[in-house]
Amino acid sequence: MHNSKKSSTFALDFAPMSEQKHIIIDLQRLPIGSHSFGIQLDDEFFASLEKTEILHGNVSATVTLNLREEDYQLSIAVHGTVFVVCDRCLDPMPLEIDDEQEIFSEDEVVSDETGKTIDGKGTSLDLSWLAYEIVSVNIPLVHSHQEGECNKQMELLLHNHLCDEPEPDEIE
Repeated sequence: MHNSKKSSTFALDFAPMSEQKHIIIDLQRLPIGSHSFGIQLDDEFFASLEKTEILHGNVSATVTLNLREEDYQLSIAVHGTVFVVCDRCLDPMPLEIDDEQEIFSEDEVVSDETGKTIDGKGTSLDLSWLAYEIVSVNIPLVHSHQEGECNKQMELLLHNHLCDEPEPDEIE
């Protein structure tokens, strides 16, 4: 068994980037041991995704992969800012992202953007996609600016269209 204790930068040789800026690690070509990768999810990355609520952003991800003979363990830390649409005024708003997750191959099944299943016996990992998934689960279901930070014109329109009269079923 070949052991590599140092942080691996040469592993990126085995991680071809597609035009969509995905970093794919070929687990079969990577030596057993611990490897670290730095990933940047930037405006170009978010723009390449279809059907995402993230308009743009800049998120750094640090991935530590502990590759063993039969399985692997991943630690992914994401830190940065993404922009989403405010549900109230429809203007872009920033959301701070700061999270760390661990993934164990023996009990995790991950589907990439093409729908291919990657499990403990899989041969490759899309690290960019996994980092994106962690970012996306950190976005709240409802996102709106803090009180008073919404677009003033939209707030005025909303206020003008509020109904102060009770609904007919509320009158008794």
